[in-house]
Amino acid sequence: MRYIDEYRNKGLIQAIAERIKMSLPGYPIKIMEVCGTHTHNFYRFGLDKLIPPNLKLISGPGCPVCVSTQDYIDSCINLAGYKDVILTTFGDMLAVPGSNSSLEKARARLGNIQVIYSPLDSLAIAQNNPGKKIVFLAVGFETTAPGIAITILKAKREKIRNFFIFSSLKLMPPTMEFLLKDKQLHLHGFLCPGHVSAIIGINAYLPLSRKYKICCCVAGFEPVDILDGIYLILRQIAEKRTGVENQYSRVVTAAGNRKAQSIIRQVFEVEDACWRGLGVIPASGLRIKREFSGFDARVNFSLNLDHGSESRLAAARVKSANLQKRCRCDDVLRGIIQPDQCSLFKKICTPDQPYGPCMVSIEGACHAYYKYL
Repeated sequence: MRYIDEYRNKGLIQAIAERIKMSLPGYPIKIMEVCGTHTHNFYRFGLDKLIPPNLKLISGPGCPVCVSTQDYIDSCINLAGYKDVILTTFGDMLAVPGSNSSLEKARARLGNIQVIYSPLDSLAIAQNNPGKKIVFLAVGFETTAPGIAITILKAKREKIRNFFIFSSLKLMPPTMEFLLKDKQLHLHGFLCPGHVSAIIGINAYLPLSRKYKICCCVAGFEPVDILDGIYLILRQIAEKRTGVENQYSRVVTAAGNRKAQSIIRQVFEVEDACWRGLGVIPASGLRIKREFSGFDARVNFSLNLDHGSESRLAAARVKSANLQKRCRCDDVLRGIIQPDQCSLFKKICTPDQPYGPCMVSIEGACHAYYKYL
């Protein structure tokens, strides 16, 4: 197939849905997708209504905005308070709640936070504002890391010294392994993220599949892609085998984008990272290498993120005496509950007034549930 409308063909969608029904075993199956675009399109196109009730496709931590920690947001808001600083960010970061405020509220108060569409836009702002320090809030997964690395290399080459990156970049495979260790989940398969996989390739998931005997499939984002990816996982289950299928072969290869991987390795190194609602996950983040520390906001603004803070916050939420009144984004991100099982959903927490990060971005599970269910 060559055109988008072919991947939205109703007849083909119905045919794959029937194959899914025929492939299901006689026990409940739980598949997790870890991509915000999968979450959004699964409900946007009503695919949840085409699969049987004993097949659950649950959302994991596939929204980079949603997993940005409260401590990170608080540090960003504090940075905005510097008179000589201009923060640049993607728009969906604005409403993410910190401890007492958000970037959106800080922008209304201070006026020095600008929404951009590419990290390279931040360089232009830096060049046009030589008396200011421009800090780009680098949030995302492997997909956005190459573009950010290129921006740092360009800044170094052009000797732009008033440009900084505040990195909260995260890696998906270590997080998938973290979820597989969660005894509450009992997953049968992963619908792997298409955008991330275009960079890292399907081979990146092979160690996970072999170690944990988990079925995996990289899938695209159109209705046919998503349902076909689910079917390929069910076929593995029916044939009592595990491996990594590549439904998205028109974009994703086995080895991935080696050039992009090389650029990431040139600028970044792996570190332990804290995920909102999940806590610290070993080797799941990217930090700027020492040789590029002149562009590292953590170094130049002495930003010391408390890796233990999110774990303590999660523990405090679990121990809360009034569980019915707490935000349960942590459980949504872990796939323990569906968004509508949170008592705040659609009552206190809405896209206009998000109480938790999963309601902020269109890639968040709560936002998708709110909009389409």
